[in-house]
Amino acid sequence: MPAPTVRFGLYEKALPASLDWSQRLTATRELGYEFMEMSIDETDARLARLDWTRDERRAFRFAVEDCGVAVPSICLSAHRRFPFGSADPGARARAREIMAKSIDLSVALGVRTVQLAGYDVYYEPSTPDTLARFREGLAWAADIASAAEVMLAVEIMDTPLMGSITKWLAWKRDIPTPWFQVYPDLGNLSAWGADVPGELALGLEHIVAVHLKDTRAPSGDDPGKFKCVSFGEGCVDFVAAFAALKQLGYHGVFLVEMWADASTAPREAAAAARRFVLDKLQEAGW
Repeated sequence: MPAPTVRFGLYEKALPASLDWSQRLTATRELGYEFMEMSIDETDARLARLDWTRDERRAFRFAVEDCGVAVPSICLSAHRRFPFGSADPGARARAREIMAKSIDLSVALGVRTVQLAGYDVYYEPSTPDTLARFREGLAWAADIASAAEVMLAVEIMDTPLMGSITKWLAWKRDIPTPWFQVYPDLGNLSAWGADVPGELALGLEHIVAVHLKDTRAPSGDDPGKFKCVSFGEGCVDFVAAFAALKQLGYHGVFLVEMWADASTAPREAAAAARRFVLDKLQEAGW
């Protein structure tokens, strides 16, 4: 039996927000990517997707079918604005509403994975109480995701709380359902100084996909840079990470995470990123 081919996806925000879904998915295909990851972030415009009508949901499914580019995952970062751990009961209620609607939307659209941000809170101080509420919110979210057969995958983040797979595993022990897994980001893992090959080995059986981006590590008074670092200009040793994944027998997908507003030519930047990643995979022996 031939070995599985490597599949690459592109983050929605890599392309201009002005595109409609048909244009966005067509561009993704033309750039050589096999799938796209949708964003539901903290902006009102993307939060509005949670309330799409039946006709809007149908139009999206038709666009996916017509363009031949799947959208198997949602990057749900809206909880930065409405976190499970917030001291504000209204924000916590909104966090649960967002989670429930995201799972409902996933079922309707055929999305299999919802990626969660590993923040207890983002715009307010983290305390033992915010962490306890976050833990309770994650467990509740995993319960409703399990019932819907939608995978929840926590991203390894740009903050220390969920800055490694080792740290995520401490949360996993409290939430043992198979519908609660991890979505490592090679950029974030590298920026926090993790032993990336070791972390990937530790979490292999729980990894649903791998985010690819470059980052700059914090140092002294420099807070580092966790997004919009051009591939090859940051601290990520892609060859070592890819070699580790090959040795481990990883056959999952890779998602190139980029932001269109970081480039004057986002399509060209996305094409260059794919070439960069392919070169590093080849160097790593894939």
